[in-house]
Amino acid sequence: MVEKTQVRISAVHVALGLGFLLVWGRSAQLQVVRGDKYTESARAQRTERIELPASRGGIYDRNGVPLALTEENFHLGIAPNEISDTSNGRSQADIDEDIRRLAENLGLELAGLRSRLALPQYAYFHGPFKTIQVQPIREIPGVHPEGELSRFYPDPDLARVLLGRSPFGGNPASGVERMLDSILTGVPGSAVVLRDQRGRRFQSPGRLDAFPSPGMDVFLTIDAELQEIVEAALVEAVAEYEAIGGDVVVMNPHTGEILALASTDSAGTPGLTALTHPYEPGSTAKLFAAAALLEHGLVSLTDSVWGEEGTYEFGGRTVSDVHEVEWATLADVIENSSNIGIIKFTRKLEANQQYQMLRNFGFGTPTGLEFPSESRGILRLPREWSGFSSASIAMGYEFSATPLQIASAYSAIANDGLLLRPTLIKTIRTAGGEVTWTHAPEPVRQAVSSETAEILRQMLRGVVYRGSPAALASYEVAGKTGTTRRVGEDGSYVTGAYNASFASLFPADDPQIVMVVKMTDPTGTYGGQTAAPVTRSVLERVLAAQTSTLDRTSLSRNGDTVRPRGLLESGQPPDVVNLPLIAVETEKVMRVIPDLVGQSMREAAAHLHGMGFAVRLEGWGLVVFTVPAVGDSLMQGESVVLHAETGE
Repeated sequence: MVEKTQVRISAVHVALGLGFLLVWGRSAQLQVVRGDKYTESARAQRTERIELPASRGGIYDRNGVPLALTEENFHLGIAPNEISDTSNGRSQADIDEDIRRLAENLGLELAGLRSRLALPQYAYFHGPFKTIQVQPIREIPGVHPEGELSRFYPDPDLARVLLGRSPFGGNPASGVERMLDSILTGVPGSAVVLRDQRGRRFQSPGRLDAFPSPGMDVFLTIDAELQEIVEAALVEAVAEYEAIGGDVVVMNPHTGEILALASTDSAGTPGLTALTHPYEPGSTAKLFAAAALLEHGLVSLTDSVWGEEGTYEFGGRTVSDVHEVEWATLADVIENSSNIGIIKFTRKLEANQQYQMLRNFGFGTPTGLEFPSESRGILRLPREWSGFSSASIAMGYEFSATPLQIASAYSAIANDGLLLRPTLIKTIRTAGGEVTWTHAPEPVRQAVSSETAEILRQMLRGVVYRGSPAALASYEVAGKTGTTRRVGEDGSYVTGAYNASFASLFPADDPQIVMVVKMTDPTGTYGGQTAAPVTRSVLERVLAAQTSTLDRTSLSRNGDTVRPRGLLESGQPPDVVNLPLIAVETEKVMRVIPDLVGQSMREAAAHLHGMGFAVRLEGWGLVVFTVPAVGDSLMQGESVVLHAETGE
């Protein structure tokens, strides 16, 4: 019996020994052989490597006014057990003070926040909260902010389609945001964050692997104040003339920089038809036929043709003029927009000469503007022309161009015949402000000689005479109207529908800007009745607002001169004596600052521009106060500061 008991005890000892050996062996396997694997697995469960998004570069106007910015917003998690922990020497009074600071900075109701933090569950607040709200509470125990970048547009309506939208939030990029995406996009960083059993992330500053590198800032050639003026004037004109839509392009002819670009329809929906929708330019194209005649030496300034008393049978068609002329020089033809006169002069041109001149001015090909959807327009080869094509093209039919192409061509005339590539980009800078690229004028070709360009400018000066819809009191405007029948979607002319346009150089003596206004099917058919008044409205507001777009010193030198006649003596265009404008130095007008509180920045700025004030913007959202204050008086041309807040 004793022997059996001893055997059993020995068996138990052996079993225990084997069991110990198995446990020890398994433990050794787990800790020694496979320890690294399980250590890494445990670490992976409580840590996570994440990508830190880079801040997208900002977009600014030529003067540094922000048009698109990236802001960091935060979601916030609060661990109640951490904020209420007193083991680190914090008293209950300290905890109460921290909770009060949380409620104050986050804009939360204090009693409600106390109730949330009295529960053991992790408290999550989506917000989003701004940096200015989160920064003062970062050091409070248990506060775990999670940052998120988002795109912000201080004035979301200004140049909306041109700027486009960024790819933030998974949306497809468009406009400038898409065009310059590779420049605006930064390089992401990376970090290791802690994660609890529920998968919540906690910041771990000591585990930052690489800082994100922000994208570059882009400064456009657009002038925000001029853009605001142009957009407001265009919307008003489309409504006043009951037009289907309209376009305005403003360029600096000596640099190729686009200063303002706007398109809208009758519903007030912005677009970019100034770049994408070509039209037959009509009489604004007569200048290019004149350029070919002069450049090839086929006419002199004293040559004239008979005006046929306003009606002319040509090629089986009847051509008529609105303004009857008798004997007309080439200058008279341009000034009176004579279809008959330009047809008769153009007979001296060969088709290749006429075609090549249009190509010299950039028609039939994109201008090269940094925008993905620009139209090339239509310009057929001479071998595809009919017997009447030369005459039609001279009158601005049988070829099409965008308002941007017309503006580019007229800029070449203002720039001594040198055609420049238009641009929207002025400078590119790093986040630290270092300039990495700046625009320099990019010549495309010498479209015409400087002598021919000077003659063409003189011809344009004869079009805008004192009292005409585009004329100003103090400064002379040079320009040309155009009216053509509108082509429908099926390619045929729409009965009773027209395009009215006006291309202008301002000031006429030494052009600083070129502006093209096009109205689609306005109530007043002719360009001089609809598009020209828009030009005048924009120029009056620009002059009154004293924007940086114009060189005031140069204007003051040229604003009080009587127009020279020199080259065009035989054409006898009417002299223009410049009369004082109300807002010149000797007769400035004091005006009362209106009550703009509660209006959007866009509405308030448009109102002030219309009163002749310059505008500076501080903040964004709705206007909360102005400087000077409501009811105070200020001289026209001075600046009113609009202070705005989001109301959040």
